[in-house]
Amino acid sequence: MKKLQEILNEGEGITVEFKQSRDKLNRDVFESVCAFLNRNGGHLFLGVEDKGGITGIDPESVEKVKKDFVTSMNNPQKISPTFYLSVEEIEIDGKQILYIFIPESSQVHRCNGRIFDRNEDGDIDITNNTNIVSGLYMRKQGTYTENKIFPFAEISELKSELFIKVRKLAANQKPNHPWKSMDDLELLKSAGLYLKDLQSGKEGLTLGGILIFGSDQLIHAALPHYRTDAILRRENIDRYDDRDDIRINLIDSYERLMQFVAKHLNDKFFLENDQRISVRDKIFREVISNILIHREFANPFPAKLVIEKNRVITENSNKPHGNGIIDPDNFSPFPKNPTIAKFFKEIGWVDELGSGVRNIYKYNKIYSGADPTFMEGDVFNTIIPLTEQVTEQVTEQVTEQVDESIKKLLDFCKDPKTRSEMQVFMKINHREHFRTKILNPLIKVGLLKLTIPDKPRSPKQQYYSVNR
Repeated sequence: MKKLQEILNEGEGITVEFKQSRDKLNRDVFESVCAFLNRNGGHLFLGVEDKGGITGIDPESVEKVKKDFVTSMNNPQKISPTFYLSVEEIEIDGKQILYIFIPESSQVHRCNGRIFDRNEDGDIDITNNTNIVSGLYMRKQGTYTENKIFPFAEISELKSELFIKVRKLAANQKPNHPWKSMDDLELLKSAGLYLKDLQSGKEGLTLGGILIFGSDQLIHAALPHYRTDAILRRENIDRYDDRDDIRINLIDSYERLMQFVAKHLNDKFFLENDQRISVRDKIFREVISNILIHREFANPFPAKLVIEKNRVITENSNKPHGNGIIDPDNFSPFPKNPTIAKFFKEIGWVDELGSGVRNIYKYNKIYSGADPTFMEGDVFNTIIPLTEQVTEQVTEQVTEQVDESIKKLLDFCKDPKTRSEMQVFMKINHREHFRTKILNPLIKVGLLKLTIPDKPRSPKQQYYSVNR
């Protein structure tokens, strides 16, 4: 809520749009949605006037506005390709507003048959500007490896049984899910897994489609280095006690990894909303989805899940949007493979973008009493403590995994340093970025200590490494 209030206070911009929508959707709402999908994503607020004043949505119209928004997003005549977005109700000063987070899409979208892009002045119709449209398609295909088209891959090389499974899973989420009545090709096109390159005219299965539905042979032909390594290393720490070398489609990979976790980790049950849930499954559902979905498939670095005595470590190749330890209370999620992520959401195996980190924090407190650690870099690392551990043990584990630049900063802070001295050392000019992305997370996991701990905002405050 605090972060949303900060976004509201900043006003409209390239990633923020306000619409009044008092009792019905503004006519141009979906032009903004289309522009956000095509550009860098953004935040859409309904019930807010252009200058940021909270007008609110008529309480009797809230459900209708929400329903109209979701229905239109699933209508290819309005948004094509369709894109699932959730609507969140928020109360500010006693007034109801609606908030929609829109991620950047890996596809080019149209609203009412027109292509919209976003700039500081708002939404612009670029349909008839051939150069800009061409650049947009090139940027989408260049940014997301999942969109690479394989024109000679045949539908017959996909596993038909997976389509049956996917339709059942989607129907479990939504009884009237449109995939139920589609044939295989229609389903692939609807999910954005079969595309046409408007520059070259080539069309066919994408890498994402092959990774989700492909036979083992097709996957190997398209991406020879693709694999996920599951390792148990408790007694034989130089090699392993058990291992599963997984080189199959993402759907079966997910189930194999969940089985590996169930085989080697104890479960813990918890009552949530009067329902008995598996805390272990809640945590590792998110962890496994992350290493399968949010990885850079062009990088030959294999994804890994390693179970040790006191922790589980995962690694996956990454296109970083920052470096260092992630603070779950202050981070902006970026979709790495949004089409694959959206597909997994449709079948109920992942939640909203960004919720995974927060869910792992929430449930690991119940599971082991300790906080997990997430580190952004060329390799994305997750460390899940299995038992409550003293600060020195956690520090030792985290230090082994942190980015090289963070290691240098910790070495620099063997003698106490001020925040400004640390910023100069890191060559980071933006004070708030340094504080939220580097300083606070390092303090939170115990790698940095305060010289005046009872007065954290003291102008004389300095910070030192626990290894000094």
